[in-house]
Formats: sequence, C-alpha cells, structure tokens
Amino acid sequence: MGLMDPILLYIIASVTVVSLISLLGVLYFILSPRWFDRALPWLVAFAAGALLGVSFFDLIPESFGYLDDKAPVYVVGGIVLFLLFEQVLHWHHEHRHDCEDCGSRKTVGYTVLLGDGLHNFLDGILLASAFLTNVGLGLAATVAVVLHEIPQELGDFAVLVHSGFSRYRALLFNFLSALTAVVGGLLAYFFLQKAEGVVPYIIAIGAGGFLYIALVDLVAELKGHQSLSVRLGQLAALIIGLLILFTVVASHPR
Repeated sequence: MGLMDPILLYIIASVTVVSLISLLGVLYFILSPRWFDRALPWLVAFAAGALLGVSFFDLIPESFGYLDDKAPVYVVGGIVLFLLFEQVLHWHHEHRHDCEDCGSRKTVGYTVLLGDGLHNFLDGILLASAFLTNVGLGLAATVAVVLHEIPQELGDFAVLVHSGFSRYRALLFNFLSALTAVVGGLLAYFFLQKAEGVVPYIIAIGAGGFLYIALVDLVAELKGHQSLSVRLGQLAALIIGLLILFTVVASHPR
C-alpha cells in the first residue's frame, strides 16, 4: 500500500464525489426565498422519511447481519446516545441564548450533523472496503451510495435551515459533515484489518441515532401545522422519502 496505489486513488475519488453531494444545497440559493420557505415543511417531512429509510432498509439489516440478536442493544444505545447529545446541546444553548425555542431548534440541526457525519464516515469505510475487494465492486458501491446520498443530503440541508442555520452556514456545515466520508475511507484503507470489528457497532449506533432524529425531532416538527392539507402533504413527502430509499437500497444491496 503506497500513496500512488491505484486502489487508494479510486477510494479518494469515490469519497470525494460522495462528499460533494452535500453541496447540492446550492440549489436552494437559486430558488426564491419565498418558495424555499413554503417548501420547508415538505422538505423536512421528506428528510424524516429518508432517515427512516436509511435506518430500516440499510443500517439496521446491516447491523443484524454482523451482530445478530445483539444488534437491538446497540440500536437502542444509539437512541440513548443521541438523546444525551441533544440534551447536552440544549442545556448549552439555554445558558447562552435568551430565546429558548431558538436554542432547541438549533440543537436539532447539530444533532442532524452528528448523525450525518457518522453515516458518511461509515460510507467511507464501506467504499474503501469495496474497492479493496475489487474495483468493480467499489464502483458499484459508489453508485449506490451516491444515489441514496442525494435525497438525504437535500433533506439534511433543509432541516439545517429550518433549525435556524443561515443558508451559507447550512451549506458549509453540511459539507464539513460530509467530509467524514474521506476520513472513513482513508482510515479503512490504512487500518481496515485493525478496525473492522468496530464497524458493525458503529452501524447499529448510527441506525439508532437516525431513528431518534427522524421520530423525535423531525416528526415532532410535522405536528406543528394545523392545516389538514399541509399535514397530508407532509405525510406524502415522508412516504416518498421512504420509498426512494427503499428503491435505492433494494436496487443496490451491499
């Protein structure tokens, strides 16, 4: 393994492409602010569906494949870990801001960043592992990851804006979170044999984290709208997010 190893170059190119998907949020700079604000409730619902889809159709089955009946323990552990993380952030914001609601909304954004960063880190490990097996498998894995990252990253950007981030900060922080794919890919290339046993536990914890974000934070946001038409539209957006992730995962199994 050297710095000019073709496999390493494939891995770097792959994780770079995956990281750049997070910049799709730039589309929202093209849209009018009024249109974007009106679309936010549906985009948040779509993000909730995408996160549920990633958890139930991808991460949880993956963790069961490695951990069997121990997987639920670590999924629940992930839920508790993200709850603890959010509570600490909420306490921090309460002691720094006069607006309690602003603080708790911002906390949701940071929790999403943590979950997305962990997920991208796992994607980096997955891609490196696939390329280390063979280049064809690595390319197929890259296509699969890109396809499921597109809806998720668009949803994440919308949630960050909804939670109080400016568009520029949302784009920047979402990109920084996506760069953990590069970290995961490089660590896997150089240390995969030593770290391989830890990956299933990270997958299960990440699944629990996404379930927490989707059900506790995002679905709770959907209940704030009184209009029946808006609620039905949000439910449809959530289902669409679920169906897209199901289709992607079913078409490109790991």
